[in-house]
Amino acid sequence: MQREATAARLLKISAANSYDPGVDIDWDAPLDGERMYAPEHRLSLYGTPLWDSLTPGQRVELSKHEVASIASIGIWFEMLLMRMLLRHITDQDPRSGHVRYALTEIGDECRHSIMFGRMIEAFGAPAYRPHAVDRALGKYLGATAGGVQIFAAALIAEEILDALQREAMADDSLQPLVRMVSRIHVVEEARHIRFARDELARQVARAGKPMLWYSQVMVGRAAYTVTRSLIHPDAYRSAGLDPQAARAAAWRNPRFRETLRWAGDRVTTYLDELGLVRGPARALWRAAALIPD
Repeated sequence: MQREATAARLLKISAANSYDPGVDIDWDAPLDGERMYAPEHRLSLYGTPLWDSLTPGQRVELSKHEVASIASIGIWFEMLLMRMLLRHITDQDPRSGHVRYALTEIGDECRHSIMFGRMIEAFGAPAYRPHAVDRALGKYLGATAGGVQIFAAALIAEEILDALQREAMADDSLQPLVRMVSRIHVVEEARHIRFARDELARQVARAGKPMLWYSQVMVGRAAYTVTRSLIHPDAYRSAGLDPQAARAAAWRNPRFRETLRWAGDRVTTYLDELGLVRGPARALWRAAALIPD
């Protein structure tokens, strides 16, 4: 069975190539006050008049809080994914490779959430929580999501973050801590993405039209939540900016919207091929800046 073959391959990769962030990262290494935390051209305000008004030190501070915000939302999504994966496998055969790999992935996500939390702490930054409406929707999704919604939502969050981190880990001008955290996450998320893509294709093939229509709406809302939650308004406040004015400038910024489309291109294309970026839900994808206006 293809599902079991995929699980066996991913379990072998997991056994050979996994990290322990508590050991593999030097958490005591000092941060460099002059290094950026993310490539400046990926920051939400880059290219705006507000960006031009910032000093080099303010730009570094903004980059720190944007990365802390993205890591915070990453933790929230990983916790949501863990709940959904546990629901997905609860009634399945625990002897199967599929269940073993899902539990292995949950273990990976536990370490990732701890790693992101320690990184935020090392920055001296706060943890940025999603809006109350998004937290409520997350609870609903965690309690009700079926296979299509579980794996499509997982891919949206995983692949957008993966694109940003692949670029960051290769940029030797950035903070070494950010680069190492990005490298660990990219290596381990690669197998999570493979698992989710394969399982999503199976779930879509089995779903009827009513479920696909419902999934289009829920997946579109998940895409909207991901991109709109990446940079919390309080991250701008922490960097010394007016949060409402800075957020408005970011969402008007064509460079930031292009960054979101770039980061989401692979997953948006894949979900569109599966028929999940269709109908009225496309308005949510446009509002998420993942497809052109």
